[in-house]
Amino acid sequence: MRKRLGMITPSSNSVLEPVTSAMLAGAPGITAHFSRFRVTEIALDAVALNQFDASVMLPAADLLADAKVDAIAWNGTSASWLGIGRDRSLCEAITALTGVPATTSTLACIDAVRALGAKCVGLVSPYTDDVQRCIGDVWAEVGIIPHAERHLGLRDNFSFGEVEPATIAGMIRAVAAEGADAIVILCTNLDGAALAASLERELSVAVLDSVAVTLWRTLELAGGDIGTLAEWGRIFQTSAAIK
Repeated sequence: MRKRLGMITPSSNSVLEPVTSAMLAGAPGITAHFSRFRVTEIALDAVALNQFDASVMLPAADLLADAKVDAIAWNGTSASWLGIGRDRSLCEAITALTGVPATTSTLACIDAVRALGAKCVGLVSPYTDDVQRCIGDVWAEVGIIPHAERHLGLRDNFSFGEVEPATIAGMIRAVAAEGADAIVILCTNLDGAALAASLERELSVAVLDSVAVTLWRTLELAGGDIGTLAEWGRIFQTSAAIK
């Protein structure tokens, strides 16, 4: 059965669309559709935080509904520093507006950590020191206290997509060496999805890329078969068991 997945996308993100499309290339009948709103930087000042107001995100969801998508995701991690309640409220508003189930990258990552039963979670991101500290505090509020972390100190969102996969892999290996049993690549503009399966085999840890995990949860919400993407990492062999 055909499944259409709607993705709300940060305007300066150059990674999530091609990566999502590449992941679905071997999954006949499943397609991703994208709608953008303006996001250019990640920081804790008012201008940067106001980029993620629901009033600018809901019109993007409304446009996706015109394509009769089966589920919608906010394909971004902003609630990881704004507060998880922001994404829960956003999902409720999207479903009220469009009539379809919704998730976000942050909620999907939390669902994935819980579905895998991970106890020592590592976080890898491109963000600045203060944003990374805030993420640790926000995740701790939902019972996931980061065990180890690495970040790059970047603010410009476009620059995240220019980070080389080798740099991302190095960060993942460093966090794994500190004893993490699951590592979250927390940014949908880091090109890490293709690294997950091979690093899982190498390091014997779960590697949860934000783009991949958002696709996993959105496809599950849409009633699709997540197992068709098993080659992209162990999360695609695991149900969120949350409906």
